[in-house]
Amino acid sequence: MIRVAIADDHPIVREGLRRIVSEDGGITVAGEASSAVELFRLLGAAPVDVVLLDVSMPGTTFIDTLKDLRRVHASVKVLVISAHPEDQWAMRSLQAGAAGYLTKDHSPEQLVLAIRRVARGGKFVSESMAERLAGMMDSGRAGAPHETLSDREFEVLRALGSGMMVKDVAAQLSLSAKTVSTYRTRLLEKMGLKSKADLVRYVVSHDLLRS
Repeated sequence: MIRVAIADDHPIVREGLRRIVSEDGGITVAGEASSAVELFRLLGAAPVDVVLLDVSMPGTTFIDTLKDLRRVHASVKVLVISAHPEDQWAMRSLQAGAAGYLTKDHSPEQLVLAIRRVARGGKFVSESMAERLAGMMDSGRAGAPHETLSDREFEVLRALGSGMMVKDVAAQLSLSAKTVSTYRTRLLEKMGLKSKADLVRYVVSHDLLRS
């Protein structure tokens, strides 16, 4: 029996995932969490084989939560379930230790298949994403400019691109305003942009704010 924990801050999404998973006789839901804090509390209290982890959850940033999961609960497999397009988070998720990445527009059958595959120690990404990753490795290209950024740079990019002020980004990411300003300068240089307005246009044009 595969024991699954569902971590998503939307009750309706959790209920939908629970129903899908519960219909499979070989999978059981060990518990649910609506935040990173609740998830770690759950993992400390009940045995879990696979965590279904949403990208947009309250608590620490998504990548920090994922890295902490792999560090503290190394035996637990993580399948990221997200509304974000694969080109935003799939590669970063896998690099941070996730066993798979599945967007929420996939079918219930694909979700069950993904859970079973990662529970066995395998990896799961969509066929289109697998082909894209293979193409990137063959060509040696990194893809779009935002895909070359570090995890923290990407978080700052999305925050600034949403129109937030430096001080608000600093508060959200637990950084100093000076550090955020340094990141902003670095982002402009690395991405060949000239102003914060350019950052906003880039983020919007690449649909990086979808939650």
